[in-house]
Amino acid sequence: MKDAREALLRFVADSHDVGSRFFNDYGTQIVETADRIATRLRDGGKVLLFGNGGSAADAQHLAAEFVGRFIPDRAALPAISLATDTSILTAIGNDYGYDCVFSRQIEALANDGDVVIAISTSGNSPNVLRGLNAARERGLYTLGFTGESGGKMLDCVDVLFRVPSNVTPRIQETHILLGHVLCELVDRSLFPEAYDD
Repeated sequence: MKDAREALLRFVADSHDVGSRFFNDYGTQIVETADRIATRLRDGGKVLLFGNGGSAADAQHLAAEFVGRFIPDRAALPAISLATDTSILTAIGNDYGYDCVFSRQIEALANDGDVVIAISTSGNSPNVLRGLNAARERGLYTLGFTGESGGKMLDCVDVLFRVPSNVTPRIQETHILLGHVLCELVDRSLFPEAYDD
């Protein structure tokens, strides 16, 4: 039991350390990025999010925060996770190949002024990279959430947030916190009256 408790505390300390280093390094860029997202939403754009596995879950989670609400009650914000419609995913995967499951949806759903958030711990997922390329061809504002190396995402996004770790759980923990921070900053920009601090 003592060994398990020590392991638990080590996991939490590692996660805290990774997150602290990340937000210290990217704080200013996160604030600037949230402001750009808020501006695009204010001007009629929407947020499109995608990833695989745990990153798909994060995309779905963050889309729900925009469409539902984050903390205060406020107007719904337009966001879509491209990783959730099984009929679309399986049809595209079957007819065009799994590498096209996000790019094909970008072709169908993206408009000028939209924001794309692509999530990949490695930065090398072929379908994520192809989705980003489709978004950039349309001139969309593209964000990447990835791990320390950045992978091939380095050349595919306008803004790349690289978590300083090669350990998938630590990267994913920081990704969801980053998503939450962006949600709150966007909310505060668009709905200042909903916050009383």
